[in-house]
Amino acid sequence: MKGQALISGASIAGLTLAYWLNKSGCKVTIVEISPGLRRGGSPIDVRGEALAVVKEMGILEKIKAKEFIHTDEIVNAENETLVSFSLNALPEYNGDIEIHRDDLVDILYENIPANEVEFLFENRIEEITQHTGTVAVTFRNGEHRNFDFVYGADGTHSAVRKLVFGNEENYSRFFGAYFAIAEAPDMKPDKPNSATIYKEAGKAAAIYPFKEAVYAFLAFRSPKLNYDYKDHEQHKQILEDHFKNGSWRIPEILDAMLHSGNLYFDEVCQIHMASWAKGRVALVGDAAHTTSFPTGMGTSLAIQGATILAKALQSHDDYKIAFAKYMQTYRPYVESVQARIVRGLNFLLPETEEGIQDAIKRFKK
Repeated sequence: MKGQALISGASIAGLTLAYWLNKSGCKVTIVEISPGLRRGGSPIDVRGEALAVVKEMGILEKIKAKEFIHTDEIVNAENETLVSFSLNALPEYNGDIEIHRDDLVDILYENIPANEVEFLFENRIEEITQHTGTVAVTFRNGEHRNFDFVYGADGTHSAVRKLVFGNEENYSRFFGAYFAIAEAPDMKPDKPNSATIYKEAGKAAAIYPFKEAVYAFLAFRSPKLNYDYKDHEQHKQILEDHFKNGSWRIPEILDAMLHSGNLYFDEVCQIHMASWAKGRVALVGDAAHTTSFPTGMGTSLAIQGATILAKALQSHDDYKIAFAKYMQTYRPYVESVQARIVRGLNFLLPETEEGIQDAIKRFKK
């Protein structure tokens, strides 16, 4: 299906969708609030059917060439190693590829033919009005443009979803935990290319180096907090309240986060929607169905879902049929992945000392 498409979000889902829509002859524009491609974050995994997709896109070997191979360890408060492990060596993850997020974003971007997709950086969608046969969009810079379709690939806190489908609280399900990630350039990792993880009942901390950076991670169980996901000073206060006087290297991690200019803090939640499309607007990736990091599948679902959506549009002249096919085909699998969150959260953030020991035993087998 040709025409003019606007994608909100220059990350994994958005770049994958742009590749396929452009390949099918659609004129594609991507708008991104950041000054450039959406960067940062921890290493991510390409798994399952997403491996077949990137092979079809011609980028599997490039992804393999950037594979991030490492062995991690869980330690006690005295920094003594309790167990060393390689997650992707486990039978259930055999064949998966872990890669730095920035590397994957670069590969997806470079796979789009130069000058064939328009990028609008440092901009965002402020208004969306649907008419018969077109979608009118107002951008933050004041520009007004019309598109045949608009696709929200702008993450868990999607602006497109809010503008077209309503407030996030109508779709978000909270799973009793919060997490924070920040670059910590002054911290020294215990081992190169190895994450060090410390767990207490209901809390976890980690230091992990990759490329030329060191990142710190904190997570904790909690009832729902009254917080603004855009208020970074509030996030720092929450972290201080939960981790002050912490054991292991938590004081160092907390200090790094309190002085960070790039702290990412959020709740562990999922997005559940009855429909991922409304009129000529559709959602993809986390904007449609956040699974949350304990499932380990967000990246793969973004790649796979964007591909299924694009191929449905290519196969059907009627966009309504295409959108319905996209949801009918993909929803059962997405829901099966979302159902894994409790198991993943119990492993990553055990609520009891017994749960911590169970997680350690998993890697001693």
